Amino acid sequence: MEMLSEHTVEGWLEGYILSGRHGFINSYEPIIHVIDSMFNQHAKWLEKCNELPWRANVASLNLLITALVWRQDHNGFTHQDPGFLDVVANKSPSVVRIYLPPDANCLLSVADHCLRSVNYVNVIVADKQVHLQYLDMDAATAHCTKGAGIWDWASNDQDHEPDVVMASCGDVPTMESLAATALLRQDLPDIKVRFVNVVDLFKLVPNTEHPHGMTDREFEALFTQTKPVVFNFHSYPWLIHRLTYRRPGQHNIHVRGYKEKGNINTPLELAIRNQTDRFSLAIDAIDRIPRFCERASHLREALLNEQIKCKNHAYDFGIDGRDITDWTWPF
Repeated sequence: MEMLSEHTVEGWLEGYILSGRHGFINSYEPIIHVIDSMFNQHAKWLEKCNELPWRANVASLNLLITALVWRQDHNGFTHQDPGFLDVVANKSPSVVRIYLPPDANCLLSVADHCLRSVNYVNVIVADKQVHLQYLDMDAATAHCTKGAGIWDWASNDQDHEPDVVMASCGDVPTMESLAATALLRQDLPDIKVRFVNVVDLFKLVPNTEHPHGMTDREFEALFTQTKPVVFNFHSYPWLIHRLTYRRPGQHNIHVRGYKEKGNINTPLELAIRNQTDRFSLAIDAIDRIPRFCERASHLREALLNEQIKCKNHAYDFGIDGRDITDWTWPF
């Protein structure tokens, strides 16, 4: 059932699941804020219900968030707000979950898990535009079961210390991080890059604070203790710092995300404005690796020139170039 009234649809869903059934609400990301207070009340109600042994389990409230910030090239600035995740992160770890699948198979795995679960509010963030497929179904299921992991096929630090960890969370940020990784590996053949993708946002939280959280050892096994981490995030970047502030080496994590800079932009143009694009990420990595700071100056200039070229193309034609829209993983 569909109507342009988020609070009505949310009320329908709450009544539906309380009658013993299960389902989900689908909403534009910038409009989901209409039900902030309804989400708050349901999460608080769930937390107290879970303390009462005589209460029956109830199907989870599943929120599918789409029409995302990074693909608002026509609606523009008014439809660029990924802040619902900040609202969700405030609620009790016993009842809230946030998933950002990077591709369609991961979305299927996450949705299957959420629709089978009880007594949670599950938030799934997934764009409705066409995206690249990175993992087959078995690999996607394994990756989503872990919640976060190294993508071996996108990394080349096997049996070596990485120079940099390129990390991503969200579908568009993952593509831009992969494109940045490809640029680095193509133009700096001896660079060692580890690529980490996060599906379950609360994996970043210490296990003492959230049941899905990683131990410090698990966290360091992915992100290292001492290497720079260039983390490309779907939402506002400070949420990642908030979730990881107690981690050893947190000062090595440099987060890029939406910084409230936007207009009626092409996807790449919007990413450039917020420094989440492939060129900004590759330059960020170069600047944070001591042995490349001076040696890779010419590459840095070339990346800046390419970024300017892409911005000009977007301004002149209103669309991104084919080399951007048709990009695929080259290795």
